[in-house]
Amino acid sequence: MKRVHVFMAMSLDGFIAGPNDELDWLQREGAEDTFTPFMQGVGAMLMGRRTYDVVSGFDGDWPYGETPVLVATSRPLSAARGVVTAVSGSITDLVDEAKAAAGERDVYLDGGALIRSALDAGLVDELTLTLIPTVLGAGLPLWTGVARRHELTLQSSRELGAGLVQLRYVPTRPSRSGPRS
Repeated sequence: MKRVHVFMAMSLDGFIAGPNDELDWLQREGAEDTFTPFMQGVGAMLMGRRTYDVVSGFDGDWPYGETPVLVATSRPLSAARGVVTAVSGSITDLVDEAKAAAGERDVYLDGGALIRSALDAGLVDELTLTLIPTVLGAGLPLWTGVARRHELTLQSSRELGAGLVQLRYVPTRPSRSGPRS
């Protein structure tokens, strides 16, 4: 079954990047690698433009290998790394395009604004959040800007070593059957 996943690390105070898009605080020696096994089930990635700009500036190999990466943007991409395509449209259209690219595998959403839009639109099936034992005090918040409250149901929690804790949630969907008489 094709699902839409959020897979993010964040500081204890809810930031996904430092004030200047720093990500160096994410690296923790001794922590279990959960990213590699997660990516094995991913058929395509839908990424926000700001996230793409930060990740494409990293030294070394492209972290997503041959997984198709769709970058939500209205600007042209320069010197795209990996299997990268620029896409635009409504959040529903973007997720549908990513699902088509993923085939029978899952879609991975990355980027704060994109995640908030997809969550608000009811398009997220699962959220895996890894809490990093760091308080940044400022930076790019994950949740600031959601349009409404979202109830989540905890599916699992586990320690990953080096003080990291991973939480897996599913959005609590309202009952479609309506009130009973």
